[in-house]
Amino acid sequence: MTHDILICGGEIIDGSGAKRFAADVAIDGDRITAIGKLTGHTAKQTIDASGCIVAPGFIDAHAHDDIALLAEPDMPSKVSQGCTTVVVGNCGFSAAPLTPRDSYPLDFLLGDTSYYRFPRVADYFAELEVKPASVNAAALVGHSALRVECMAALDRPATEAEIALMGERLRQALAEGALGFSTGLEYPSNKAADTREVVALARLAGEAGAVYTTHSRNYDHHFREALQEAIDIGQAANVPLILSHHQGDGPENKGHTDWSLPMIDAARKSQPVALDVYPYNAAATIIDPAFVLSAERILISSSQPHPEMAGRELDDIAAEWGVDRDTAADRLTPGGAIYFCQDEADVQKIMAFGPTMIGSDGLPGGEINHPRLWGSFPRVLGHYSRDLGLFDLETAIHKMTGLTARRFGLIDRGKLAEGAFADVTVFDPATVIDRATFTAPTEPSLGIRFVLVNGALVWRDGHATGARPGRPLRRSATVPPQSLSAPRAALISDF
Repeated sequence: MTHDILICGGEIIDGSGAKRFAADVAIDGDRITAIGKLTGHTAKQTIDASGCIVAPGFIDAHAHDDIALLAEPDMPSKVSQGCTTVVVGNCGFSAAPLTPRDSYPLDFLLGDTSYYRFPRVADYFAELEVKPASVNAAALVGHSALRVECMAALDRPATEAEIALMGERLRQALAEGALGFSTGLEYPSNKAADTREVVALARLAGEAGAVYTTHSRNYDHHFREALQEAIDIGQAANVPLILSHHQGDGPENKGHTDWSLPMIDAARKSQPVALDVYPYNAAATIIDPAFVLSAERILISSSQPHPEMAGRELDDIAAEWGVDRDTAADRLTPGGAIYFCQDEADVQKIMAFGPTMIGSDGLPGGEINHPRLWGSFPRVLGHYSRDLGLFDLETAIHKMTGLTARRFGLIDRGKLAEGAFADVTVFDPATVIDRATFTAPTEPSLGIRFVLVNGALVWRDGHATGARPGRPLRRSATVPPQSLSAPRAALISDF
């Protein structure tokens, strides 16, 4: 038999969590057509995977690449680390629905949205089809985008009429293929929303068989209350809940995993709850005096009024100006910062927690990026799995492939199986490692040999190929992982 591509001589880790096995992989068109000892099979192109692991392409469960997919379609930050699919629209911020007339706050989280404005999710997906990227994209609908579209002022809870209007937009977006609804209740454009408003909208996602993801209302002084609110919203709205970048910030939350993970485990007994995490103990977000209190060290990544301060420590800037931290932070806004605010032991416990998916939470904008944008997935494979032995390689890959695909209902993705889409990453388990640092955040990782998206090679031995075979992944084109007609117990166990 002759195939388009044969990947020969590697060890397969199929994304299910099962043990590795030696086999070859045949690809025809955009699908995997055979896995096994393919002696006698030939191909137009053969990839030698000797000494390598052949795995499903990694799925970034928590990305902010909404605009980057269009502005930088080769997506080197993602394909260089083996990612073949990104889930965008997180933390309440999405590129759609958003009309050109609106002023959108916090462009820092997505990049420049002044040009890329899409009144409907269908318009965003259509643009990705006309101008494809190198990776696939699945999209959530951001609460802040809905509020900007439907409210005259964002510093108050929505009225019933405004909730109804947001609900119409959300229903339409879900019908057009959005995976679910996201909130960022810690951010200025979202924080005035009360629990009633969020439940009303999250319930629509549940009714559509979609998910609700949340950047919770607080991760520092009121972290426990915010986590409880998120769980309560998921329960009241009857919707599968995904807790975004689970973390506890500041010294008062050191050791929070002793209570927060059991709290999540207890909730999972009666409702579908999941979570994602990025593999670092530093966060990156907007400059906000409220966040300054919880960080030992703060690196300014961008500042509109003082762009010359990018790359400098907040404490040094404050000393130079002769002011305290809060005043300096206020003068630097709007902008972005990297906050060293988490305990490494807690980060490791969250990663090792069975239900946890891996997401980068990388922010493409800013003069100085957090290294998680370029290094998250090889860091898990190399530093945490191989070097620290936090979990085996099969578990690591499951957390960034099969588990994520199941949670978001991405059919025939996140696995190596006959008939699945040919999203494949080939890497050297002995050398794979992140090289991006806080001083050199865009250094590509080592050990990622080959990356294929829908059967096309997008990364080969340290270089992007320029191929752009990525597609928008619409929820309506899949079978949702959760169905209101299914018994609740089955829904919970499947999530």
